[in-house]
Amino acid sequence: MNNDAILRVTAALKKRLEDALNAASIPGTVFVGPLDDADASGAKLILFLYRVVPSATLRNREHRVPSNNPPAVQVYRNALPLDLYYLLTVGTLPGSSEETPLHSLGVAMQTLQAETDLTIGHETAEISPEPLTTEEASRIWALFPNANYRTSVAYLATPVWIDPLLPDAFAARVTEDQLFAAHKPREEAPS
Repeated sequence: MNNDAILRVTAALKKRLEDALNAASIPGTVFVGPLDDADASGAKLILFLYRVVPSATLRNREHRVPSNNPPAVQVYRNALPLDLYYLLTVGTLPGSSEETPLHSLGVAMQTLQAETDLTIGHETAEISPEPLTTEEASRIWALFPNANYRTSVAYLATPVWIDPLLPDAFAARVTEDQLFAAHKPREEAPS
């Protein structure tokens, strides 16, 4: 992917969640952003990207991307593989109980469990639940002192690649496949 990879993955994840809510006949939106943003009010779910880190397992690997143009695969040796950590939180509806938001969260979790691959163009990122300790959740929620804690679950999207502007140059194509060898007579050892 290029420099908009984080945005594209987030937008695709938001769309998948909104489609799941619509399929379950739950009207509402998914807000992308901070948990205490005024624009998040009334959203069924809030998707907050709370951590972006280089992928430790892919950090020194080249990124191979299928291409419609020759060569069939583009190779990026200096690509940046990322792990994106999201917090998926129930929204708030003034004057309502937590039952409806919990149903929305259950629908979202069911959908993400059933469809773990998020494909964007030729790229695929895997979405998986990420264990979040009480301490880690508390640290995230401490970023928003004016927001009341709500039921949340964390997800990891990986790998998300940010590629250099240009792929690596390929060597010239082999046009001749002949091998030339000469027979050199063996020298005799002195007697």
